[in-house]
Amino acid sequence: MRAIIIGAGRGSRLMPTTAETPKCYAEVGGRKMLDWAVDAFRQNGIDEIVFIGGYRIERVQEDFPQFTFRHNDDWPNNNILASLLYAEDLMDEPFLCCYSDVLFTPKIVKSVVENDADITLAVDSEWLVRYEHRTEHPSDDAEKVTVSNGHVTRVHREIDEAAAHGEFIGLAKFSVAGATAFREHYHRRREEFSGQPFREAKIFEKAYLIHLLQDMIENGQRMSHTDTPGGYIEVDTQQDFEYARNFWNSRHLEK
Repeated sequence: MRAIIIGAGRGSRLMPTTAETPKCYAEVGGRKMLDWAVDAFRQNGIDEIVFIGGYRIERVQEDFPQFTFRHNDDWPNNNILASLLYAEDLMDEPFLCCYSDVLFTPKIVKSVVENDADITLAVDSEWLVRYEHRTEHPSDDAEKVTVSNGHVTRVHREIDEAAAHGEFIGLAKFSVAGATAFREHYHRRREEFSGQPFREAKIFEKAYLIHLLQDMIENGQRMSHTDTPGGYIEVDTQQDFEYARNFWNSRHLEK
């Protein structure tokens, strides 16, 4: 199994931290966020790391020569979904994918890997704890999920807080069948919506991963979820960065 890290964007809301380096280079606990992700994968026997870069990709290529790279050279004009598909040629076997601006534990990686569903989403079931003082990234911007009988029924930012089971942390696993379904659905929708609005995105190329996942759910694709009670932090703003530096430590990782 390989892991695909999506890290092409600049992360303008994390300026000035991202003035000269990719967003995933922000240091928490004396390590780059990228280092934390790589360690979580390697503790679970996943040594093949694919990095999809764009902004300052040369820094990552220099510092992590062991990675396999895919270059999203159009990163200012697309988004997470299109970026992920730059590694489509490496989706011929089971894979994990994750956002590059998130911190998560080896424990949740283990749980996701061990889930035998074709598509599994990792979900923070204690997500609201982080939003108590998160004024720069309010909860209505969270990629929330609802679930029923072990399956994800909806993944959408507009889910009401009270109805949400948790927040999708950007970590997902695809089996061979799940990867095939994902790629096929992507190409059907791209052919239909390229250059046009797609769900909440102004154009298909600007769609988020959750837009396609929700579209797949509505078209009958079953998705499982694996929960983590905390043990996850998104670093999107300077406020998030300060929170992570204060609360992400070895004790936090025991959750």
